Amino acid sequence: MNDAKIVAEKLLQVNAVKLRPEEPFTWASGWKSPIYCDNRSVLSFPFVRDFIKSELTNVLFEQFSEADGIAGVATGAIAWGALAADQLKLPFIYVRPKPKEHGLGNQVEGLFEKGQKVAVVEDLVSTGKSSLQAVDALVAAGLNVVGMVSIFTYDFQVAKEAFAERGINYKPLTSYPVLLELALEKGLIKEADAALLLNWREDPANWKGI
Repeated sequence: MNDAKIVAEKLLQVNAVKLRPEEPFTWASGWKSPIYCDNRSVLSFPFVRDFIKSELTNVLFEQFSEADGIAGVATGAIAWGALAADQLKLPFIYVRPKPKEHGLGNQVEGLFEKGQKVAVVEDLVSTGKSSLQAVDALVAAGLNVVGMVSIFTYDFQVAKEAFAERGINYKPLTSYPVLLELALEKGLIKEADAALLLNWREDPANWKGI
């Protein structure tokens, strides 16, 4: 079993990922989705948390060794970024969706130097919009973003194109297609549903369910 499939298995093991094709979830955008991923819940399971932390750390060390700091994206990736930074003994900062409305008005929290190289940690990536907004905030603060790692990606084409257009080196630990393959092997979904579930990824805005 490859690393991506093992990560997907761990997420399923602690019920961080829920597949519900017959009764789709509704996202904040209004999209109907057969899947819901909540990586925050993984933090409550010490052994799985430790495994995911190790996988994030491995990717950061192997792919972004030039980074001299780690930046987590609020709020879902603050804990994950801090755990990875601690393992790597690197400074940690985090970036808010928008500047704080009181106090110092910071959008990037923590101490850093202009030009510092940081690798970004996300918990999951959907369209890539909010992730790239975090990158923009870091760049605007004077940081040099060397790449991004996330636990999970829905693997939307729009996200792939957005990262490629911006020249951001992005490495997910696992993805929706990998998770579907594993769910099918484990009998968590029916084979007849697998193609329809993959079709959701092609046009999520107009997917109406099974």
